[in-house]
Amino acid sequence: MQIKRNMIVCIAEKPSVAKDIARIIGANSSHDGYMEGNGYQVTWTFGHLCELKMPEDYTPVWKAWSLSALPMIPPKFGIRLKDDAGIKKQFAIIESLMQKADGIINCGDAGQEGELIQRWVMQKAQAKCPVQRLWISSMTDEAIREGFATLKDQNEYQSLYLAGLSRAVGDWLLGINCTRLYTIKYGQNRQVLSIGRVQTPTLALIVNRQKEIDNFKPEPYWVLATVYRDTTFTATSGKFTSKEEGEKAFATIEGKPFTVTKVEKKNGKETPPSLYDLTSLQVDCNKKFGFSAEMTLNIIQQLYEQKLTTYPRVDTTFLPDDVYAKCPQTMNGLFQVKFAGQSVYADLVKSLGGKPLQKSKKVFDSSKVTDHHAIIPTGIVPQNLTDVQRKVYDLIARRFISVFYPDCKFAQTTVLGDVDGVEFKVTGRTIIDPGWRAVYAKDAQTDDDEKKPEEEERTLPAFVKGESGEHTPTLTEKMTTPPKYYTEATLLRAMETAGKLVEDEELRRAMKENGIGRPSTRAAIIETLFKRHYIRKERKNLLATPTGIELIDLIREELLKSAELTGIWEKKLRDIEAKKYDPMQFIDELKQQVTEIVREVIGDTTNRRVTVTTEEDLKVKKKRAPKSTAPKSNNSPLSQRGAGGESGESDDSLAGQPCPVCGQGTIIKGKTAYGCSRWKEGCTFRKPFEQ
Repeated sequence: MQIKRNMIVCIAEKPSVAKDIARIIGANSSHDGYMEGNGYQVTWTFGHLCELKMPEDYTPVWKAWSLSALPMIPPKFGIRLKDDAGIKKQFAIIESLMQKADGIINCGDAGQEGELIQRWVMQKAQAKCPVQRLWISSMTDEAIREGFATLKDQNEYQSLYLAGLSRAVGDWLLGINCTRLYTIKYGQNRQVLSIGRVQTPTLALIVNRQKEIDNFKPEPYWVLATVYRDTTFTATSGKFTSKEEGEKAFATIEGKPFTVTKVEKKNGKETPPSLYDLTSLQVDCNKKFGFSAEMTLNIIQQLYEQKLTTYPRVDTTFLPDDVYAKCPQTMNGLFQVKFAGQSVYADLVKSLGGKPLQKSKKVFDSSKVTDHHAIIPTGIVPQNLTDVQRKVYDLIARRFISVFYPDCKFAQTTVLGDVDGVEFKVTGRTIIDPGWRAVYAKDAQTDDDEKKPEEEERTLPAFVKGESGEHTPTLTEKMTTPPKYYTEATLLRAMETAGKLVEDEELRRAMKENGIGRPSTRAAIIETLFKRHYIRKERKNLLATPTGIELIDLIREELLKSAELTGIWEKKLRDIEAKKYDPMQFIDELKQQVTEIVREVIGDTTNRRVTVTTEEDLKVKKKRAPKSTAPKSNNSPLSQRGAGGESGESDDSLAGQPCPVCGQGTIIKGKTAYGCSRWKEGCTFRKPFEQ
């Protein structure tokens, strides 16, 4: 084929994205593996075509799993093409196009992983021509056109690539060396003990919480209260740790009048919740619908590719100031949205009409946004959404609308009373103006875990200072309760804050720098723990299996299992991206740490072994456990792994995802393998179930 002069090759991350780009830039002629026209050739990868070389690629000595070969530290890391016929075919097409190209436009996903995927392909194809970067936050036609009008030089994203490369090399060094080390030393019956830079500290969070619960010894305490005018007042002196103390206080007040000593009324306000980042969206979807973190990520990725929402793999809840001008247009789109023939948001948007949208620093702050902003709707009207897609879209749409609403105003009344020197208190709250809460109607729960009792709406009778009368005292025995098991929602929050319990949103935001894992990979980490039989699910609770517990007990190296130390690694990777830390220093430190871990484990003279947890074990556990309350939808395009992959069959998390080969069909599950729904049309995608 004769290539024209000045041919520009655009490379996207999947066929569906490539087709959108090709349509907009005029590359309308279809060929095998690419589109062409208007001086462009648009081709695609489907996720990772390349990967870091495996140990045996460096030397045959490293093929066998042996303690004597550890640590395996290659003098220089290299990449290889994945061993897959479809990948090899597509790469050959990409390589041919790039070898003849006058320029390349990297149209990969605008994030660290997307940068790494396409850079490796260009390196493998030995592309020599100049490279530009398309960097967009949504897949709308307007965003793609704007992106092509403002292409960046690839060098502007060098630190992003170096951070992604450092992460991949770091995971290889720690994961491959420590997995082999622990498997040989402590595994049995050919059981692989998988160790990972993020997965192991995440497992440790679950195991440690479970041990806290198992070792918890309930202790009794007594609460003194009294009912006056049908209102329960609680003693401000707190809990009594002995029954005698409680009874003594009870005897003090019994038969004596209750006197109101203070009535304080305060007006307060509650600002709208922040916009969604990926983690807070996954948290809400898990709490409200029982969706796994991975399922939510898959759905929001679909909505992004359907141009309905902005880029999902984000960890900021802010918008840059220049997005403000586009918000009325987005609101107009939401005004037109209908589900089942009903206008869903029209009345809510109408309430904001007639005046400019408010511009709050809690929403618009360019200094808090780096590569991408918070997840918001694009304003394109959705068509034919599945039930689960509609639920996720609805959360994002309502959150976006709510930030332009006024604060919720309430009146809080605090009443203090006294009986013979013992003080009592009750608090009531009345909503004066619902403000943003009107957007949520009855479902006004935000992304805070639980509403505190004093935050619940409760209207008190009209009390007057100095009034007095009879009352009915009570002394109630209660028991201290253990901490709660992690759910996916609370585990995601713990990963975000390196295991520290943080309720304050401002503080949580500040701690994201030291969270473990990235927003885009946390879902996959949780799925890996299920797949390795380290954890299981009962209802929404995450429980460690004997294998998971024993593995964490075996690990003496805090570096491997400490969420805090792993959080420090994550901070270094962020600093590499921000050009504040040397990638080579990060890798050299890891090499030294891995060498030290190998030395210590090999020196362990105990003969410990880790219990094998099988699929059969999990099936038995599942039968004993109460049925999962996770919702099931017949319209769902995705598998809902209701009990966390315990079915004893293949991992269904692939089912319903877009086909990585053709990009048009979805992955379906057969008897022995996954395939594409467009197999009759000739799509060749096939992935056998893992044995």
